[in-house]
Amino acid sequence: MNFNQKIFLIISLFFLGCKSEVDLIVYNGNIYTVDNDFKVANAIAIKDGLFYEIGTNEIINNYYSKESINLNGSTILPGLIDAHCHFYGLGLNQQVIDLTGTQSFEEVLSRLKLNSSINTTVIKGRGWDQNDWEVKQFPEKSELDMLYPDIPVVLERIDGHAYLVNQKALDLAKITNDTKSNNGTIIKKNGEITGVLVDGPMGLIDNILPELSIYEKEQALLNAQKICFKNGLTTVDDAGLSKEIILLIDSLQKKKELKIRIYAMISNSKNNLDYFLEKGPIKTPLLNVSSVKVYGDGALGSRGATLKKPYHDDPSNYGKLITKPDDIKNLASRIAKANFQMNTHAIGDSTVKLLIDTYSRVLENKKDPRWRIEHSQIIDLKDIEGFNNKILPSVQPTHATSDMYWAEDRVGPNRIKGAYAYKALLNKSKVIGLGTDFPVEKVNPFHTFYAAISRKDLNGYPENGFEFKNALSRKETLKGMTIWAAYLNFEENEKGSIEKGKLADFIIIDRDIMNIEVEETYKTKVLKTFISGDLVYSIRKP
Repeated sequence: MNFNQKIFLIISLFFLGCKSEVDLIVYNGNIYTVDNDFKVANAIAIKDGLFYEIGTNEIINNYYSKESINLNGSTILPGLIDAHCHFYGLGLNQQVIDLTGTQSFEEVLSRLKLNSSINTTVIKGRGWDQNDWEVKQFPEKSELDMLYPDIPVVLERIDGHAYLVNQKALDLAKITNDTKSNNGTIIKKNGEITGVLVDGPMGLIDNILPELSIYEKEQALLNAQKICFKNGLTTVDDAGLSKEIILLIDSLQKKKELKIRIYAMISNSKNNLDYFLEKGPIKTPLLNVSSVKVYGDGALGSRGATLKKPYHDDPSNYGKLITKPDDIKNLASRIAKANFQMNTHAIGDSTVKLLIDTYSRVLENKKDPRWRIEHSQIIDLKDIEGFNNKILPSVQPTHATSDMYWAEDRVGPNRIKGAYAYKALLNKSKVIGLGTDFPVEKVNPFHTFYAAISRKDLNGYPENGFEFKNALSRKETLKGMTIWAAYLNFEENEKGSIEKGKLADFIIIDRDIMNIEVEETYKTKVLKTFISGDLVYSIRKP
């Protein structure tokens, strides 16, 4: 060995000895960090479940790791966050008859015949939507009564705000023509119950349904996790969970069976509130329980959203509040005193106005409450001014592109200008959380991305986008699915971007959604999903 070779060997050994050991290196990629400068990096190093270093290939290659991934130019995003969904509900849906996409009530009946069993104690399905049918009217129970005279049938509308049930279910629930409901509607025709129950009366049916086993509940959560990981979701905001399911989630997470991070909004019930508001927030690396989900009104599709003026296509109907104004005000005061966040479902402009007024009063002396109006769907244009850094919008872009076919029928040409107004809301609050409301919509977050930036459905309709002035930019949309969604959860310092010291949640996708043609974005596939640097999903190669 000559002198120069010896010097080279000494220098090489010196630098090798200076390398820090990490758990995983990912390099040669196109990495959107979504940090304050929206920097794009080439490589990352991960240690102890956290991002340890972010930078160029040259910088990261100064670290030593037994495991590394060559991205070969693939794109990485921070782990995606669904800011409003029903995670547990998604899992439960895997255990009932799928009625999504049905084009008629006849098709609903056909699916029931194919999938129902005469040995069951109840027939359950979810996903029908009369707005997708040629005859856009609520179905009636007569054919269900003939097919299933002795078994209760409960079919949930896609938005979760209406049931179609048969006479057997009505009898078991003791629902008659004389049954009263102030927080919903029992639809009647010629004075007789049709079988459609909107909002409040659905609870009478819930009371007669058989209790699920612990195994069924656990499987629902684990099945939902598989679907979410496949779609690149690493955190989900479940908009309404009971004490029992929250504690079950905590148990499965502690056993390391449930690895997805969950922002659990407490369902508004006396039992839930008495337990959690007294106990105080729960915060672990996987579970955050510090908010309450309240239902202000119902859904637009079932005409349960509460409007300032009557429905354009139903002039005698204003919709109905699910929670009375005085109860909303009392709840807001109680939640604020407990230092919890209040997240209220509000579809109609009357409900949004009620919440803005209530929130503004209760939060006057609160420094950074980040209370949320979930959906923020139909808003009087002048009420958009009520959103600010204390009152934040949490919206679902695919609702706009699903509802656009009939939304104007419900509210008319003037009110539609304040509908699904995401850009206007962002301009007021400076942040906006984006979700899907799955299983109302599909889980796929890249459908969210496409709908937000194009305001079109997957068929490219309408050509110029629905109310395109309220489209979001690609950067705003990605932030709404990552760092801004984390901000709405008070978790922006631990997740939502790829930065040193944050949780190493990230996904590898098959295309660069920030630069490809808009029409190609919704076709994006998730190749791998990581939680704390651990691989939790990898696409199967054909």
